[in-house]
Amino acid sequence: MPAKAVMSRQSAKKSSPEKSAPAAPAPPAIRIVVADDHPVVRFGVRNMLLNEPGFDVVGEAGDGDDAITQTLELEPDILLLDLLMPRLPGLEAMRAIMTKSPRVKIVLLTGTITPQQIIEALQIGARGIVLKDSVAGDLSQALRAVLGGDYWIGGERVANLVKALQQLMAQAAAVPDRKTYGLTPRELEVVTCIVEGCSNRDIAKQFTISEETVKRHLSNVFDKTGVSTRLELALFTIAHKLVEL
Repeated sequence: MPAKAVMSRQSAKKSSPEKSAPAAPAPPAIRIVVADDHPVVRFGVRNMLLNEPGFDVVGEAGDGDDAITQTLELEPDILLLDLLMPRLPGLEAMRAIMTKSPRVKIVLLTGTITPQQIIEALQIGARGIVLKDSVAGDLSQALRAVLGGDYWIGGERVANLVKALQQLMAQAAAVPDRKTYGLTPRELEVVTCIVEGCSNRDIAKQFTISEETVKRHLSNVFDKTGVSTRLELALFTIAHKLVEL
């Protein structure tokens, strides 16, 4: 073969563009349901996660019953669950969800929480606790820690749950629990409002719930404390230091 033809073929080989490897498919987005009774909180969390790559808010719930329904229907990777929810408190909703859908990872989103409540939440199946006043700085880190198989407690990633529980139990033992007569966190909030002189309408407006729900809470409170009027409840609350005034 003439030298010119060989050189021409070699030149053509060199000049032909190399085929690039196909791009790897992007990992599926982490699917999240946000359950909180305050629309402003849900809106803020959703917008925060929109700016985080890899997260997709697929559902929202405004009460405990709806949180259960949304979670079981949508089967998200993570449920962000408020501790204080109307109709069904967060811990009770979590018990129901863990029974029927143990795969979902639940992160509690709360304003305040006691060591005893943290212990109970972790025992039920929670993977993390994020305080609302630190949500801007902690939320994405908490979600990534939980997705990575760890826990998020006290504003930091926790790999050793047993050790964390031991520390929490020591904290809980150091602070004697105030007797609450079996009242839920929401019922205690309603009691506080009663002592402050709020009407059922005031309470409903404050917590964005119906007046019927307020009446149901009050009926439960009366049954648990053994009183029958709002005045008796206020006096009982003050005498037994049921809430901080």
